[in-house]
Amino acid sequence: MKKILALVLALAMLLSISVVALAEDTVTLVYSEVNPETSFVGTLGAAFKAKVEELSGGQIIIDAHYSGTLGTEAQILDDLLGGGTSVDILRVSAFALTSYGCTKSTLLSIPYTFVSRAHFWNFANSDLAKEFLNQPQELGIPLRGLFYGEEGFRHFFFADGIEAAGIEDLAGLKIRVSDDPVMTGMVKNLGANPTVYTFTELYSGLEKGDVDAAEQPIANYYANMFQEVAPTLVLDGHTLGAISAVITDTAWNKLTEEQQGWIMEAAAYVQQYNQEQIQAAEDAVLAKLIEEGYTVVEVADKSAWVEACQPTIEAYTADQAELYQQILDMQ
Repeated sequence: MKKILALVLALAMLLSISVVALAEDTVTLVYSEVNPETSFVGTLGAAFKAKVEELSGGQIIIDAHYSGTLGTEAQILDDLLGGGTSVDILRVSAFALTSYGCTKSTLLSIPYTFVSRAHFWNFANSDLAKEFLNQPQELGIPLRGLFYGEEGFRHFFFADGIEAAGIEDLAGLKIRVSDDPVMTGMVKNLGANPTVYTFTELYSGLEKGDVDAAEQPIANYYANMFQEVAPTLVLDGHTLGAISAVITDTAWNKLTEEQQGWIMEAAAYVQQYNQEQIQAAEDAVLAKLIEEGYTVVEVADKSAWVEACQPTIEAYTADQAELYQQILDMQ
């Protein structure tokens, strides 16, 4: 009996040691997304998590947080570049690093640059896109790009009680912008008043009248329920919502070469998933909005919008004219 008990205890100890060793070998990476998990970009985060964990056999766990619970893009970037380690992977607007010196990404936010979704993907799948993603590393910024994607063309939507159908209806309105000079310039060009407002508080800002309008891709507009307080959507498509994901050098360097390979394979998978799924996802959301009775206005002729934005287009492409032309030529 004593021998059996000793054998059981020894086996239990071995199992305990194995579990501890497995726990020590597991790497957990925190992933942050400002939009809800139900949004299209939220599904990209879920797809990335699933793929990494599948490829790594559970060696890498992606701890995904949605709806901006860990902070806004700007707050997290400021923290990470100040030495913080609370987030390992951040999904950001493609031009979020512009204010930190990544000037190439500015070109992705220029209004009316991409004439179609196919035009953007010609860029995103090119060697030029890899060059853009690598700029933080070239500048010594402790982040590295993982993938590009898009969340659809961005459109203006208007608070309850405000009727809008064309460019002339923007005159004098307070339009929410992020703290970005290109977006600010574009809104001014269109005759409105750019108003910096935190994204996570935008719903209440529209409801209270702090802002009269804002802009988002269709899927994000619906996922964040902005239609409840801003029921008019004008499809001007001023900018394609280019996105990217970045991983910190701290997180990257604690991975083995094999683990880094799994991360990059998952990134490539998510980029392809994004390209294949976004159109259908956006079409489904647009159909829901129309079915539910919200006002959706098509802008058949965008020439007046494009012309109005020329000062901003010229101002923010002049110092990278050749590079910008390369993007234009990809259509």
